[in-house]
Amino acid sequence: MGVWSYSHGVKVRTFSFNLLKHRCVAVENRPVPEMTEQQMSDMVVAHLPLVGYHVNEVLMRVPSSVSRDDLASAGSLALVLASRAYDASTGVPFGRYAALRIRGALLDELRSMDWASRGARQRARELSSTSDRLTSTLGRAPSREELAAAIGTDVAGVDAARHDSERRVLSIDASVNPLADVLSDDAPGPEELLLTTERLTFLKAAVQTLPERLRYVVEQLFFQDRPVVELAEELDVTQSRVSQLRSEALALLKDGMNASLDPHLVPVAERPDGVAERRRQAYFASVAARAAESAKVSGFMTAPAPHGVVPLPHEQQLGAVVDLTAVAG
Repeated sequence: MGVWSYSHGVKVRTFSFNLLKHRCVAVENRPVPEMTEQQMSDMVVAHLPLVGYHVNEVLMRVPSSVSRDDLASAGSLALVLASRAYDASTGVPFGRYAALRIRGALLDELRSMDWASRGARQRARELSSTSDRLTSTLGRAPSREELAAAIGTDVAGVDAARHDSERRVLSIDASVNPLADVLSDDAPGPEELLLTTERLTFLKAAVQTLPERLRYVVEQLFFQDRPVVELAEELDVTQSRVSQLRSEALALLKDGMNASLDPHLVPVAERPDGVAERRRQAYFASVAARAAESAKVSGFMTAPAPHGVVPLPHEQQLGAVVDLTAVAG
């Protein structure tokens, strides 16, 4: 076990180093009594007020945009993990150990919310302290060049640090004065997008199904943005005739779309059995069939063009759709 010897007249016992090493290893490897799930659960419940206390303490020092629920969730998780990692044989009270874990978890949660890196925060603090010191020394606010010289950087670095210090992060869903109440969202909703897509599909089909002369007038005026004078010269007709063809095409487009989307808006024909009405009804049926086929293809105006119809460039289609929707809708 050891060797007895005398040192300065005092009898002492010297232990070998290997023996002490083996005893320390034995103490470290001694099994620690494990707590049951119920014991850990009871310990977590008993120390839950610690989470609320530390969350309240943190909230007093952070912006109001920080969510209490997020901090409470992080603190509660840290408390549960602390109960599983706690070793009672260390002699440290669980409350003290859990408090350290909770505070660390709350700081980690705050860092994850922060938009700025530690370097950006450090530069902002250095700029603020340097500005205060120079203001006190000079008796006035320092210039950007003076700040740059004092910090040891250039003017661009001062501007970047100032920009970081002035940046603020606001919460749309904050409980107090949420931005969602004052910011308007002009983007169309899902229902409006669906209805718009449907109307555009029928509009495309209606244009493609127009009689050749009417379709050409619509394409040239709306898609190619050609003036009436130029188109009248090309067709060898008067300008009033081009305007007449334009009005006839738009009226047919409108009825062709409404026949499927809003049938009650289609005017009743004076002669339901007449040749003109039968042609209109045939046009309506063709528009509906072409629209159903086009709906299977994703994207507007991506379906194969029918024989004799020249597809138009995408950017020209987009502007034409806006114009035609305003007129034919």
